[in-house]
Amino acid sequence: QVQLVESGGGLVQAGGSLRLSCVVSGGTVSSYTMGWFRQAPGKEREFVVVIRRTDDSKYYADSVKGRFTISRDNAKNMVYLQMNSLKPEDTAVYYCGAGWAYHGVKLVSDYTYWGQGTQVTVSS
Repeated sequence: QVQLVESGGGLVQAGGSLRLSCVVSGGTVSSYTMGWFRQAPGKEREFVVVIRRTDDSKYYADSVKGRFTISRDNAKNMVYLQMNSLKPEDTAVYYCGAGWAYHGVKLVSDYTYWGQGTQVTVSS
């Protein structure tokens, strides 16, 4: 059974950085399209960034472009999200998801497996 576990969240001041990690067990991370989503209180889960299977192409939401970077370490079966220049509006629970989509990658329904999430809080 495929399981995803996120870590690395925490409290940081605006302008600071955090690196989130997502470890995959029961499957091979290189086989999946891996996405990061986030959900703020009272809001729906929203797409942040994806790294696609087969070619590792990446696509970022406009709100994080230039500040966040996704990467994959196949040897460790992990995906990372480096978050720089954090803003209070980045505050949310961050989730990683795994699936097989290539073209459609921005919807929650495009992913089959999800982690439990890690809280990121950015203070002003």
